[in-house]
Amino acid sequence: MPIYTRAGDSGETGLMGGRKVRKDDLRVEAYGTIDEANSFLGLAASFSDDKQINDIIEKIQHNLFAIGSNLATPAEDRTRINYPIPEISQHDVDSLEKIIDDVEKELPDLKKFILPSGSRTAAALHVARSVVRRAERVVVSFSKKEQINFSIVKYLNRLSSLLFELARLANKRANVSDKEWNAK
Repeated sequence: MPIYTRAGDSGETGLMGGRKVRKDDLRVEAYGTIDEANSFLGLAASFSDDKQINDIIEKIQHNLFAIGSNLATPAEDRTRINYPIPEISQHDVDSLEKIIDDVEKELPDLKKFILPSGSRTAAALHVARSVVRRAERVVVSFSKKEQINFSIVKYLNRLSSLLFELARLANKRANVSDKEWNAK
């Protein structure tokens, strides 16, 4: 079976549950931005030889798939699906906070803003962080249109903080100094 179906040639896409929406629908923008962040995390992992960082990234990627599945499935269509849609919960948010706390123990205190740069792993993590921030904004906009699990917004908020700290950790472990912003 070919990967292309031609079903989207009219500018519409199918949601989980079968409903069709325009490709520029805010729902599609929300889960598409989650997918984009997930892809940049895969890129960051491909640059990294650090098992701990890669294990964290992989766990995040699984959660981002869960978030994308939630966003791609209208609540009223969930009964049409023959498999459970995994939920993001406060427990997932708390897990991110614990990882942030653990990572911060290894890092020096931050006294100035830093540029999103450094090792290839760190730079890719910074890109993923900025895409997660955009995803958060889109999901918040989408939540005005349709009720969502608000743990998703909290998860994305913590995730961007974690990715910032992981970028700093990747630089530290690669012996690459973070570059401080010079406000002129």
